[in-house]
Amino acid sequence: MSEQLNAVVFGVGALGQHHARVYANHEKTNLIAVVDLDEKSRTEHAGKWGCLSAASLDEISERIDLASVVTPTVSHYKIAAQLIERGIPVLIEKPITMTVDEGEGLIKLAEEKKVPIQVGHIERFNPAVLALGDYLDKPLFIESHRLGPPTPRVKDVGVILDLMIHDLDLILSLVESDIKFIDAVGVPILTPQEDIANARIRFNSGCVANVTVSRVTPERQRKIRFFQRDTYISVDFMKPEIQIYRKIQDGDGPIKIDHEKPTLCNKEPLVSEIDSFITSMQTGLTPAVTGRDGVRALDLASKITDQVDLISDKVINGGM
Repeated sequence: MSEQLNAVVFGVGALGQHHARVYANHEKTNLIAVVDLDEKSRTEHAGKWGCLSAASLDEISERIDLASVVTPTVSHYKIAAQLIERGIPVLIEKPITMTVDEGEGLIKLAEEKKVPIQVGHIERFNPAVLALGDYLDKPLFIESHRLGPPTPRVKDVGVILDLMIHDLDLILSLVESDIKFIDAVGVPILTPQEDIANARIRFNSGCVANVTVSRVTPERQRKIRFFQRDTYISVDFMKPEIQIYRKIQDGDGPIKIDHEKPTLCNKEPLVSEIDSFITSMQTGLTPAVTGRDGVRALDLASKITDQVDLISDKVINGGM
C-alpha cells in the first residue's frame, strides 16, 4: 500500500469527532492531529486516536497532506485560508463560509494556489441519493422536509444555514435551471435566528421546490420527494431508502402503478465523502462538491434568510 496521507481535523465537536474517527480508521490516511480551542475536547479525542492535540495550526510541525475544517461557521474562512496558503487541500463543512464574499475569496485563493476545496454537503453521498440518478428525469415539483428537535450543536446560524442548505445544495445539483422566484417565511422560537422556515423556489424550467426545515419539531424527519411525468420518487435520508412509483398504461388499457424499492449500499455517507475527497486529491479530478457548489448553495440560503428577515421586520413593525 502507498504511504498514508497525513490528516488533521479542525474542530472535534458533534460532527468533527466523526471526521477524526474516519481518518483514524481509513486505510489511506493517518490522523496526526486534532485542533480545537477547547482543551478538554481536543485532549480527549487526541487520546482516543493516539494523535497530537493542538490549539492552532502553528503548533503542528509534521507534514499535513489534507485537512477537514469542522469548526463553527464563523471561523471557516480564516482556518481554510491558512491551510490553502500552505498548499493543503481542505474539506470544509457546510456552509462553506459565513458570507458569499468570503466563499468567493476562498475559491479565488484556492485557484491561485492550485489547491482543491471540497464542501461537506454530505447528503450528496447518502446511499439513497447516490441511487437517485438512475431514476430522476426533469422533476416538475420537489418537496422536502428536514425536521428535528432542538440541539445545542449549532449556535451561530439560523435553521436555513444549518439545515435547509443541505436540501438547497441537493436541489441545485439536480435541477439544471436558474432560479426565477423565491418566496420564504421563517420564525424565531428558541433562538434569535429563525428556527423553522419554508421556502418556495420556482426555476426558469418551470420546476418548483417547496422546502421546509425545523429545529423545534419533536420527531426527526429527513425526506425529499420528486414528482415528474408519470413518476413519483420518495427518498428517506435517515433509513436510507428510495421508493419509485411509475404509471404504467398499455394503450387504452387501465392505468397501473408499478412500485420499485431498490437495494442500496450500506456505506456510511461520511466515509464516502472522505473517500471522494481523497480520490480527487490523488487523481486531480474535480471534487464531487466544489467550492463553487458550496458558494451557490450559500448564496441561495442567504437570499432566503434575507427575505425571512425582511418579512419578520415588517410583521414586527406592524404588518406588510
